[in-house]
Amino acid sequence: MNKNLFVGKMKAHGDNQADLANAMGISLQAFNAKLNERNGADFNMAEIQVFKNRYQATPEDIDSIFFASDVS
Repeated sequence: MNKNLFVGKMKAHGDNQADLANAMGISLQAFNAKLNERNGADFNMAEIQVFKNRYQATPEDIDSIFFASDVS
């Protein structure tokens, strides 16, 4: 996952981590674990869909953010 692109997209829309966690229906603790990829935590498809809809992310954005081979 490309954390820098993820956070950049979120901040460009005026959101913080708590805002997006609430929109995804997960706790801030769970959100942070997924954002930092702790203990194998990943965003699931439903959460990625929330991200996509909330930020009008293109398929290229989604690939670059969630399916990047380099960890940021």
